Amino acid sequence: MSRYIDEQCRICRREGQKLFLKGSRCYSDKCSISRRNYAPGQHGQKRAKLSEYGTQLREKQKTKSYYGVGEKQFRGYFEMASNKKGITGENLLQILESRLDNVVYRLGFGASRAQARQLVNHGQFEVNGKKVNIPSYLVKAGDVITVRENKKDNGIIKVNIEANSARPIPAWLELNNETLSGKVVRLASREDVDIPVEEHLIVELYSK
Repeated sequence: MSRYIDEQCRICRREGQKLFLKGSRCYSDKCSISRRNYAPGQHGQKRAKLSEYGTQLREKQKTKSYYGVGEKQFRGYFEMASNKKGITGENLLQILESRLDNVVYRLGFGASRAQARQLVNHGQFEVNGKKVNIPSYLVKAGDVITVRENKKDNGIIKVNIEANSARPIPAWLELNNETLSGKVVRLASREDVDIPVEEHLIVELYSK
């Protein structure tokens, strides 16, 4: 899968809003949006008015960046959402929220989704007692995500838990700081998704 290897803050500047891709930096004075709130590049300060297609495309690109998902995988999630009962856009967000790397981030074990993805890749977590090192693994209601016993002394995870202690845990998750574990109480609903996205625009884009 292709990966974006340029400066993450350029993505936020391109979208014109914070996507919280850099963890604590996004809450500090170093945030690029706070310092240079315009698109990167020579003509970045001359924002052109977007067409209907352009608006839909930017919404899709923004959501992909937010969750760290590539085009092929994102389209696969859209097809999965289309085949489920309910509203396609809400189904799509629910699937994205159900990714293991996102759940690890939401529980506060990772400073950002990118770091959470790296922690999962390095085999730091178990799901229902079994090691899972696939960031795109989709959790289900009732699943328990735990820091592996031999990884509980991981300094990064401990620092993240302390730093994120003031960050609210979504209602669809439960966190146990003593056991370094979290439980998926239920799957996320649209009301639980706090990202600034208009999912209907993505549905319209893919429906053309």
